[in-house]
Amino acid sequence: MTPKPPIAMLAELTHRCPLSCPYCSNPLELARMDQELDTQTWKRAFQQAADLGVLQLHLSGGEPAVRRDLPDLVSAARDAGLYTNLITSGIGLNEKRLAELDDAGLDHVQLSLQGTTPEIADEIGGYKGGFKRKMQVAEWIGKIGFPLTLNAVLHRRNLHQIERALEIALEIGARRIEVATVQFHGWALKNRDALMPTREQAQEAIRIVNKARRELKGKLVIDFVPADYHEQLPKRCMGGWGTTGLNITPDGQVLPCHAAQTIPHLVFDNVRDTSLSDIWYKGSAFNAYRGTDWMPDTCMSCDRKEIDFGGCRCQAMALTGDPNATDPVCAKSPHHIKVKHQAHEHAAKGDDVPLTYRQPPGKAAEAAE
Repeated sequence: MTPKPPIAMLAELTHRCPLSCPYCSNPLELARMDQELDTQTWKRAFQQAADLGVLQLHLSGGEPAVRRDLPDLVSAARDAGLYTNLITSGIGLNEKRLAELDDAGLDHVQLSLQGTTPEIADEIGGYKGGFKRKMQVAEWIGKIGFPLTLNAVLHRRNLHQIERALEIALEIGARRIEVATVQFHGWALKNRDALMPTREQAQEAIRIVNKARRELKGKLVIDFVPADYHEQLPKRCMGGWGTTGLNITPDGQVLPCHAAQTIPHLVFDNVRDTSLSDIWYKGSAFNAYRGTDWMPDTCMSCDRKEIDFGGCRCQAMALTGDPNATDPVCAKSPHHIKVKHQAHEHAAKGDDVPLTYRQPPGKAAEAAE
């Protein structure tokens, strides 16, 4: 198939982060500071993205605020004609720095929420005083007037706070909230025993979100990522592999999705050496699972094959060892029953299971062993 141009790009500027969230989707082997792309290479990548057709640029990490050149990068992205969204924990930002980002042309801020009380938020983030700081940053964001999205990653230990998360979104003036049940990639995969929601929690989350969507229509947009392991149908991961967006890692590797490095046979081009256009259209990793030709018989014969495109390749890899398999979340997968049993077993471990916190670059490889 000949793909359309991508509309969005995730730029992971760094893997450095003051938080240590055990659900972090960053890989277990984190890029060190000396491996990160320099300012000029990122600027060149932004212009290439714009030339390719990208409209939205998501500046992420780790914590992008640890990059001293962040205002310069925002300015370069704006000059390239990209809509810029800063995905941040808020830690590392102050009122002066936010004003600098405003002057540089930042369009939007997405603020993470680890919990709705200081006790849970600080425990999950592994950063004392993080919740208080986050609420202060939200106040500064509102004062400047940035459009704001609140991102609440939910799991067994904080799903009971979902209604309060919605209230906080309204209180801080967010236009949108992402209610995202944890996806088990990266560090979250190491923490399934501690984070897996129960089936009852998953069902209650759906009920609360549906009710809130009705009651808050016109006031707050609610995006919802349900608990995969408790579902019957797989999500349309990334809108379909290699169809809508691309990711650049801190060291310049260009990925079809944030977890694609977990698929061992894929080879990724680097933006240092190859243009984004060549990577998007010709890169072997991007073409590996585009369209439907790669699909197993279960997916190829399904009337949803061009709706969910077989589900998540990285999840298939994690749960079956085969990235070409039907996503085991799908009820038609021969592995589906096994996943249901796993979900129950992980969720039954209880809340006293210790968390394995994300480690800083350099220490992460040791923690992953």
